[in-house]
Amino acid sequence: MAAPSKKPRHNPSSKLPAQSTGQSTGQSTGQSTGQPTAVPGKPLKKPRLISSKIAYKGRVFDVHADMVEEVSGLVHQRDVIHHNGSVVILAIDESESSTDPFVILERQYRHAASQFLLELPAGRIEPNEAPLAAAKREMIEETGYRAKKWKLLTRYFASPGFLGEFMQIYLARQITEGIAQPEADEQIKIVRIRLSEALALIRANKVQDGKTLIGILLLDAALREGRL
Repeated sequence: MAAPSKKPRHNPSSKLPAQSTGQSTGQSTGQSTGQPTAVPGKPLKKPRLISSKIAYKGRVFDVHADMVEEVSGLVHQRDVIHHNGSVVILAIDESESSTDPFVILERQYRHAASQFLLELPAGRIEPNEAPLAAAKREMIEETGYRAKKWKLLTRYFASPGFLGEFMQIYLARQITEGIAQPEADEQIKIVRIRLSEALALIRANKVQDGKTLIGILLLDAALREGRL
């Protein structure tokens, strides 16, 4: 049996660094500014684009083969998908409950995923189309619903490692039903469930679409924090 350690007991407070004002070094003063705090170090530099050519031009997106010189001097090819951007519609019905509203989802088959997915309605922004106009158009086409109140919840890149698609999630409120006008290649089933049910599905790993996870969780956080 090993002999018991004779080291003195560690006192966490004995090695705490002296407090800094953070004014000269850029360190945090303990007061949150709502912005991320950068770790000290060398400033980041942008790689240099040497050339770009279209490797594939499709109906929905293009693929560019870009030759890029990294900061380290490494030169290599990056294949990038260029997309005009998409809108996501988080439509809610608060007529029965403002704390646990109904959420309008849809179930459809996704060829790339080889399965049916439960999703928020979404669609691409057409050239020269305003994002909000695209959101209103897509909601009517896919669900038939219309909304009186619209609010941008967030904007994000779907998968910035290789995809330039910028997605914008809109909250749609005071909705009314109508007749959907899906495109010829769309087979959509409308699913109207409570927010609490949607959250339960997320916890059970039954929602596997990224935009839907982001939208539902943002809505839940906004309602709990009283920001709607």
